[in-house]
Amino acid sequence: MYENRASSPKRLPHNPAARPKHPAPKTHGFGIRLAQLRKAAGYTQQQLADEIGASRRQIAYYEGESEHPPASLLINLARALNVTTDELLGLHPGRGKTAKPLAVSARLERRLKLIERMSPKPKQQLLGLIDTFIAAEQGRQETKP
Repeated sequence: MYENRASSPKRLPHNPAARPKHPAPKTHGFGIRLAQLRKAAGYTQQQLADEIGASRRQIAYYEGESEHPPASLLINLARALNVTTDELLGLHPGRGKTAKPLAVSARLERRLKLIERMSPKPKQQLLGLIDTFIAAEQGRQETKP
């Protein structure tokens, strides 16, 4: 019955130890890593979603149920969280305790960008208010023994 076929109908034995040609990057724990990075950056799920143009439900899904990062949002997530895509994917360790901390927190930086976009009069009023709080705090610190 199979005499004229070029190959045998028998299948090759399956070898589970065989390695794929291109191993997939380790994405195990992506959701946990995303949640930790989001919290470290001072974002809520809604704030991160607004920052990258996604919905809160998407962020919750990626943090909770998905082990596969969204390729279409990966760069935006990394930018918003101020990490590299490799750190986000878990390919390279993050900044950890050995790296020097950022001068400005991501949360404060985000707020400063919003202030920069304000029209001149409200921006001037807000900066005046901030200056008042800074001066009051400096006065308190100088009077402490």
